[in-house]
Amino acid sequence: QVQLVESGGGLVQAGGSLRLSCAASGRTFSSYATAWFRQAPGKEREFVAAIRANGGVTRYADSVKGRSTISRDNAKNTASLQMNSLKPEDTGVYYCAVDYGLGSPSDRRYSYDYWGQGTQVTVSS
Repeated sequence: QVQLVESGGGLVQAGGSLRLSCAASGRTFSSYATAWFRQAPGKEREFVAAIRANGGVTRYADSVKGRSTISRDNAKNTASLQMNSLKPEDTGVYYCAVDYGLGSPSDRRYSYDYWGQGTQVTVSS
């Protein structure tokens, strides 16, 4: 079992930045790929970014590529998502999720075993 707690969401104006954090506890965090997904009202949960268990490989949704950076610190059992140049369409609940394994991180939500409760990000125009 892995417990995940997200933080760092909030209200920001378009063009601003936010840094989301995910704190993990339970099993060995360094054995899990970590991803961020988001869900806007009335929409499906969608992939945002992911990072391999050892941090060597990252992948991003086209919608955030170039504006966001995912990172992790396995010594501290944390992962982060730095988001810049935020747009109103970035609004949603952001979820941290982990997938056991050392391979390349997946962008499929059903690959992920454990999820946090989410943190709200609202970008005003």
